[in-house]
Amino acid sequence: MDAYDITIVGAGPAGLFATFYAGLRQMKVKLIDALEEVGGQVAVLYPEKYIYDVPGFRKILAKELVKSMVEQAFQFNPTVVLGERVLSIRKVDGGIFQLDTDKARSHYSKTVLVTAGVGAFSPNKLDAPGVAEYEGKGIFYFVKDKQLFKDKRLLIVGGGDSAVDWALNFSNWAKKVTLVHRRDVFRAHEGSVAELMKCGAEVKLFYEVKRVIGDGKWVKKAVIYDNRTKEETTIDVDSILVNIGFRADLGPIRNWGLEIKGREIKTNGRMETNIPGVYVAGDLAGQVDSVKLNLIATGYAQAAMAVNVAKNFIDPTAKIFPGHSSEMKM
Repeated sequence: MDAYDITIVGAGPAGLFATFYAGLRQMKVKLIDALEEVGGQVAVLYPEKYIYDVPGFRKILAKELVKSMVEQAFQFNPTVVLGERVLSIRKVDGGIFQLDTDKARSHYSKTVLVTAGVGAFSPNKLDAPGVAEYEGKGIFYFVKDKQLFKDKRLLIVGGGDSAVDWALNFSNWAKKVTLVHRRDVFRAHEGSVAELMKCGAEVKLFYEVKRVIGDGKWVKKAVIYDNRTKEETTIDVDSILVNIGFRADLGPIRNWGLEIKGREIKTNGRMETNIPGVYVAGDLAGQVDSVKLNLIATGYAQAAMAVNVAKNFIDPTAKIFPGHSSEMKM
């Protein structure tokens, strides 16, 4: 049985920083994620957006942050397993944890750190004729490559932060941006909405998508309608970006024997869960008597605390405080 010192479940920012810190503490590390790429929500949901509240950067593109974190995290050569969802965690002989995945594989570890963000997430799909047929053929729920929309006629569907932010982002990038929202009240930040109304995008309130039309290879038109009068309008489009929210689900995590409240795993100030040797950091962490802040910066701190406590758990002679990295030779 090849048991790692720590297995980190979830390769978002908190998981990547935990991977780095565990390597810094000379731990044998394995990182597992259900997605086929690292970076979590940052990489999947908004890789082309700027992040403004990461220490050390006035602003940084999300995909560039992930790239830098990967370089930092992988310098100690952790074992990385992608495209595998952990289904169960249980203790076996010698107090070792066995993690079974959906690929019929088992992984063994002395400690486990859960950094799975909000759990499994998937976009709410647009329910209109033609949408499913052209998903990936002009209809998108994520922006992976901003270049795809350069000088194109873009229809954005939604009224939350993502929809408004992308409308602003593409207002000087796409040939034309049209945003349709089924109400006249936005869920986005007030300042962003005010900027939206001045950015040059065409904003159509009380409008919804009735159907989409394509040539069999790519979407070409969208039929939108005023949900008050039912009047229909057909517009030419090159792409449709749907931002109508996401569903998050803890999935198998609920069956791991952890103490869960709502969508959070209960933890203390040491990032310990009710199972000795299992820790949590990031958005899933529900710290008792603490302010809840689902921020990347908060996840960094929690990840560092969890790893250092885990180091002491497997080696009681090791101090929890790692010392200052500026004094280390790397």
